[in-house]
Amino acid sequence: MCVTRGWGGLLLALGADNLGTGLFLPLVLVYVTRVVGLPLALAGTVVTAGTVGGLLVPPLAGRLVDRAGPRVVVLAALLVQAAGVLAYLVAGGVPLVAVAALLFAAGQQLFYCALFALIADVSGARPNDHAFAVVNQVRAAAFGVGALLAGGLLAGSGTSGMRLALILDGLSFLLAAVVLVLTVPAPHARSPGPPPPAGVLRNRPYLALIVISGLFGLPLDFFLVGLPVFVINRLEAPMWLPGAVLALLTAVTSGGATLALRATEGLRRTTAMTIGSGLYTGWALAGLATIAVPAPWRPAYLLLVTLVLAAANLVFGPRASALAVAEAPPLARGRYLAAYQYAFTTAQVVAPAVVALFSVTIWLPWALVALSSLLSMVALRWLARRVDT
Repeated sequence: MCVTRGWGGLLLALGADNLGTGLFLPLVLVYVTRVVGLPLALAGTVVTAGTVGGLLVPPLAGRLVDRAGPRVVVLAALLVQAAGVLAYLVAGGVPLVAVAALLFAAGQQLFYCALFALIADVSGARPNDHAFAVVNQVRAAAFGVGALLAGGLLAGSGTSGMRLALILDGLSFLLAAVVLVLTVPAPHARSPGPPPPAGVLRNRPYLALIVISGLFGLPLDFFLVGLPVFVINRLEAPMWLPGAVLALLTAVTSGGATLALRATEGLRRTTAMTIGSGLYTGWALAGLATIAVPAPWRPAYLLLVTLVLAAANLVFGPRASALAVAEAPPLARGRYLAAYQYAFTTAQVVAPAVVALFSVTIWLPWALVALSSLLSMVALRWLARRVDT
């Protein structure tokens, strides 16, 4: 990868941002119930409504990226999320919690709609696979450190610790913004001429890529939301196990991104993504098989199975991100990459509904996740014949 001026600053800014996210994101509902004082059902409804409201942002964000450049949009996203922190800090009831949730969701959508374009602009890498692998590595490590700090603050200081985590999250957004302004150049230059006539909805291969990435996003979101439910409620396993599994996933993801890229660099992106989808399928089937494992062996078994999920993330994620950038038309890259984010937001919305099916039967959620991964493998065969990389 060609290292350009501002690459180190970008990594520092993204690390600061994800450190703060790891500090507070896992505590959102706990904060709203214990500090603000809303009942759990109401808190969940309000926060979910804010998240859904954020889905309106990508079309606007994409046009803004094309006109003003991705760095401007990332800076705006960081400031919007900092405003969400302030709203949470002063919230005393439903109205300000709703405002805070909406600001957080809108800021996150702005951020991710511009992030891929900013990485491509600053990294100087063509292709961008290595750049995305390094970014994923840095962000995963920072998120893991933030989550560990959040656990320590929660254990040692209770509600005051949650307020401190929230304040640190806000400061991380501001720090990331300052680092971007001071160290990261803005190489974006708006291309002359009209936008291309074909929009995302008429680009069938790109629509397929969005659907495939959404299918790949479902296993990870299902893991994050559903693992505690599966482990604690259905298996009645030790309470420490979900945290240990998440820590293992974070450690492997943060340490193995570039190694996984080297192992697959001789493969086409669609081929590597197909391997990743196969690993997701294997992880889901292995997760379902946990019910047949004797109870004393389940913790060790689940930790081992998590390595399969980590491998799938490492193989699939950076290659899919690089493919999304490569296949976006230069004159409309912002709009295409903003549309690409719907893959992940859709997975975030669908995952809780899949997890809820544990109340019906223990095998159905795992089966649906395995099916989604199999479908992505089939769709990748179609896509491979229509893209160059």
